[in-house]
Amino acid sequence: MENMYSQQPHLAWHETLEIHELTAFQSIGLMKLKTAYGKVKDPALKELYEQAINGLSANIRELLEFYPLAPREDDETDEIREDLLPFYAGDLLALFKTGVRNYSIAITETATPALRTVLKKHLNNAIDTHAKVFTYMYGKSFYPSYNLEKLLQNDVNLANKALQRSL
Repeated sequence: MENMYSQQPHLAWHETLEIHELTAFQSIGLMKLKTAYGKVKDPALKELYEQAINGLSANIRELLEFYPLAPREDDETDEIREDLLPFYAGDLLALFKTGVRNYSIAITETATPALRTVLKKHLNNAIDTHAKVFTYMYGKSFYPSYNLEKLLQNDVNLANKALQRSL
């Protein structure tokens, strides 16, 4: 059964989008860890940072190996951005995306009506903020969500930038 799947000419669309999410999120995290690494003075915490940096770097490298298998058009060319503005915007987007997920889960665990009301308000604010950040990123071509080729190339560029960033 597995052999049938391994002979496909490319990844499925849904799994391509999942590796996009994983690569983008981990690349942002890797850049943040590398930025903070020099400020960490406690040896035990510094070792944990090193392990996290090495683990995320390995994850990203392995995920990047699947990018050539993503379904795509062959004729597109891509520019590589050197500024960090897309990184900062992506970090903000990831923060609110995670917030939406966390508030959604928290609401399902809530028994107190007053708390549920507050969490719903926070969830709606997180949804609205996520939409505003996405709209900003889309308008600046930082998140070309309707163009899979450019979206995946943005991931590769961000991942390479994160992997190459020094400590």
